[in-house]
Amino acid sequence: MTRLSRRAARACAASVVVLAALAAGVAMSTPVVAAVKCRAAPAPRVNLHNCTLVGADLAGADLAGARLMHTDLSGATLSGANLSGANLTGANLTRAKLGTANMSGAQLKNVQAGNATLTDANLDRAHLAGTNLQSADLTGAELVKANLDGARLAGAKLVDTRFVDADVKGANLAGASLNDSHLEGARLARADLAGANLTGASLFQAKLSEANLSGANLSDAILVHAILSGADLARATWTGASCPSGSLASSSGC
Repeated sequence: MTRLSRRAARACAASVVVLAALAAGVAMSTPVVAAVKCRAAPAPRVNLHNCTLVGADLAGADLAGARLMHTDLSGATLSGANLSGANLTGANLTRAKLGTANMSGAQLKNVQAGNATLTDANLDRAHLAGTNLQSADLTGAELVKANLDGARLAGAKLVDTRFVDADVKGANLAGASLNDSHLEGARLARADLAGANLTGASLFQAKLSEANLSGANLSDAILVHAILSGADLARATWTGASCPSGSLASSSGC
């Protein structure tokens, strides 16, 4: 073998070693980088995507604009936290405590938040399409102009909750407590409100086309200018309710 060919062979071997080392280094560093990322301190626009933060205490934390997609926050405490504009798509918030949290404009599509506490939370203009909020407590929460298309709220506590001009089409609110709630101008076409308690609720100009209100309690509810075309109102309770025409409902309805 000539001197030139031996040099070429050594150079080639060295290149193979370097490439192998680089490959091993990348493989080894990936979980390390992920671990460091998930230990990042709460801060605006922090990236905690796909992290496990089960039971974490983040009360009052400023997480405005944070990236929390597919993050596991089940059982976490986020009371009073600022999550405005945060992206929580696909996150797990089951049994999380979010009372008085600011989640205005947040992305919450397909979030799992069953049995979560969101009392007095601000969810104005939040995107909650397909989100699971079954048996969650949203008493006094603000959901003005929020998108809850296809959301699951069966059995949820929604007393004095504001859904003004919200999109609630096709949502499941069966058995939900909506006493004294504000649904003025809300779009509830094809929503399932079977057995829901709407006592004293304001449904002024609400759109309830083809909604299921069978067995619902509409006592003292305000339905002035509401659209009820095609809605199922079988066995609904109408005591003291006001009809779309403005007249008082009879015991059999409007």
